[in-house]
Amino acid sequence: MLIGGKNFDTTHEAYVMGILNLTPDSFSDGGRYQAVDQALFRIEEMIQEGASIIDIGGESTRPGYQMISPEEEIERTSPLIRAASERFDIPLSIDTYKAPVARAALEAGAAMVNDIWGFRYDPLMAETVSSFGASCCLMHNRASAVYDDLIGEIQQDLALSVKTAVQAGIPENQIMIDPGIGFGKTYEMNLQVLREMAVFCRGPYPVLLACSRKSVIGNTLHLPVEERLEGTLALTAAGVLAGCAFVRVHDVQANVRAIKMALAIRRNNDE
Repeated sequence: MLIGGKNFDTTHEAYVMGILNLTPDSFSDGGRYQAVDQALFRIEEMIQEGASIIDIGGESTRPGYQMISPEEEIERTSPLIRAASERFDIPLSIDTYKAPVARAALEAGAAMVNDIWGFRYDPLMAETVSSFGASCCLMHNRASAVYDDLIGEIQQDLALSVKTAVQAGIPENQIMIDPGIGFGKTYEMNLQVLREMAVFCRGPYPVLLACSRKSVIGNTLHLPVEERLEGTLALTAAGVLAGCAFVRVHDVQANVRAIKMALAIRRNNDE
């Protein structure tokens, strides 16, 4: 996969996407990195810990989140993206589902758009990403958790998102997908998707696993957000063994180590 001029070997390797939330209300790290200097320090820290991509978000998408205007989202994210793109040689991703925010981020130096609605919220998103030659992560989402065939319908929804991207001119080697753990799914559905992650990994597009500190871990282990590292690491290892190529996490160093161990097992199985 190509992101920001960098090639990622998604067949043999797995990579960490480090999370940076520039929000006062994100479920895990809200309010910690609102100043540009603090955020730049955190990016440098994540790079040193082994992150390969940094995903920057300006609006919390936790359950029950409060939507903000594109202007406010741009004000939160674009100055940091511009500063980070000048300082660091690492692809930056903007976590947004709004085309104006994506455009501002791409103009500031972002190389990828991570859309939690998989180009199905804003009709201008695919064209915006394509016009910059940027990469994208298309996540599965639904307004309500109603399915007749959970895995099959997620695959169908993701196929529609991919079709939108390709028709807009986004190269297929610049597309990744995310089955959307925690979005439009019940606790039991999230576990089923995790259990059947290999189904998505057998497809033509690299898969991003985004489970870090999420409620599926909290509901299983009955632990608050700040005590969900072990659960996250378990899902990271399981995801990489299933074939996931990217893992979006808060705790970079620990997950990099878990990935290395899982890849060693996976490679031995492939021989």
